Amino acid sequence: MTDLLRIRNARIVDPEHERHGQEITLVAQDGRLLTDSESTKLSKCVDEIDAAGLIVMAGGIDIHTHIAGGKVNLARCLAESLPDSTPIWPCHRNGRLYNAMGYTTCFEPAMLLSGARHTHLELADTPNLDTGAYVVLGNEDWLLKLIGEDVDDETLKSLVGWSMHASRALAVKVVNPGGISAFKFNQRNLDVDIPHSHFGVTPRSVIRRLAQAVDSLGVPHPLHVHASNLGIAGNIRSTLATLNAAEGCRLHLTHAQFHCYSDDGPYGMGSAAECLAHYVNEHTNISLDVGQVVFGQTITLSADSAAQYRNHRFAKPNNWIVNEIECQAGCGLVPMRYENRQYVHSLQWAIGLELMLLISDPWRVFLTTDHPNGGPFTSYPHLIRLLMDRSFRLQMLEQIHPDVGQRTLLREIQREYSLDEIAIITRAAPARILGIDRHCGSLRSGRLADVVAYRKHENWEQTFREVVFLIKRGRKIFDQSAGHAWDHIELPRLHTDCYAFRYDCDLETVNKFADMIQGTLRVSLDSLTLSDEEMLQHVGQCPVYVGH
Repeated sequence: MTDLLRIRNARIVDPEHERHGQEITLVAQDGRLLTDSESTKLSKCVDEIDAAGLIVMAGGIDIHTHIAGGKVNLARCLAESLPDSTPIWPCHRNGRLYNAMGYTTCFEPAMLLSGARHTHLELADTPNLDTGAYVVLGNEDWLLKLIGEDVDDETLKSLVGWSMHASRALAVKVVNPGGISAFKFNQRNLDVDIPHSHFGVTPRSVIRRLAQAVDSLGVPHPLHVHASNLGIAGNIRSTLATLNAAEGCRLHLTHAQFHCYSDDGPYGMGSAAECLAHYVNEHTNISLDVGQVVFGQTITLSADSAAQYRNHRFAKPNNWIVNEIECQAGCGLVPMRYENRQYVHSLQWAIGLELMLLISDPWRVFLTTDHPNGGPFTSYPHLIRLLMDRSFRLQMLEQIHPDVGQRTLLREIQREYSLDEIAIITRAAPARILGIDRHCGSLRSGRLADVVAYRKHENWEQTFREVVFLIKRGRKIFDQSAGHAWDHIELPRLHTDCYAFRYDCDLETVNKFADMIQGTLRVSLDSLTLSDEEMLQHVGQCPVYVGH
């Protein structure tokens, strides 16, 4: 039976839609939105919703959130000894909390080759969210050895493409390029132009070669970069060097707030947001997500074991984990309590907002907390209010360390985000930069019928805290008008998709290096590879491919 749903009187906020800002009728059939001409031919719908007086948007998209995989499960174990407020939740809870805010698509940004099967299983177990993951490269023995030997471009392209194909990844991420590996050789400092003590390769060359390979493959999303020297005062110099290393290729700087510190001033640490924002504004090949800090208890988790070992002295409570995984990447977990009267934490809070407000193009800056590293994704409504309401920002500025107001530009910035810009940074722009804009991020015809509605309250945080109704694939997940309340309703569980990049793998080239790659793995390359059949039968999702 064909599922039909009509949403009447929908005043849509969708800058991609030709009738943006107008009151229209949306019609969904079999999970997709119809054109006006198609919808007028339908005389009767199975269900109808009246959206009069509501703000109607496409489902939200989180471009960078750690909700699945090995590190997340270690964090769940560690969280048992931490305060109840620690934002580490099981899969079903993550899905429910995202749905409550109107989010319908999320991406795990740190999937290892050897952990891909597990990561996809957990993502598929997160209800009512379409998902995808980015495979982590840039610290494997075999990759560093080949880059150090100046392997030819086509070979590197084939190996990067195979890594995406084997793990069913949507994008490629590099974490502290070469630095995680160097840490295992007791090389504690690997700045952008310092050679690796064993492989002789520099982070600059790793960034340049991977960025070129990603562009050459035609991957929609740029190389997703966690730069060198995360969290260190003065790291703005290495951050800018990292961006320059792309040599004009596209590059996405992730959790940029943690890479945006000067080393001047009375505390030896200040904001470099103006400097980074100026660079991004001048270089259209660069995008970033912010990694906003939110005050409260959390756990930081990262493949950057070098940074996490350095930060373990700040652990609150003092329980932490650092290990390494099959000579491919590290893993570090450090509990963190961000305090609003502590200078560094206050500075981090301010820098994230500065970046969001100083970067002029909303299509190249993305709202994230690097969940759970900067804080929980459930803080997005609060952060949206901070972006849209300058008077509220100034109120919050008075509640943090008093010197931060003098060391940042936050008090002087007049900009307030518009509702259109919020729709861009949380919907349209993530869909575009990930290459999934034919499927989601907009209410245009042919897109998935992922539709959410909010009621305007006295402030924007209340508005975006909870949806009035949520439609996923043309079916109602939640509807307040039916007397539902999030705390008491059992949500239906719908089919969801996994997005991945399509690449016709050059196995002949890969097999030439099979022994080298398998030298640090406990499984064969065949066992490492996820097939479409396995994804469908065991994960429950056949990938939706983007790209070629």
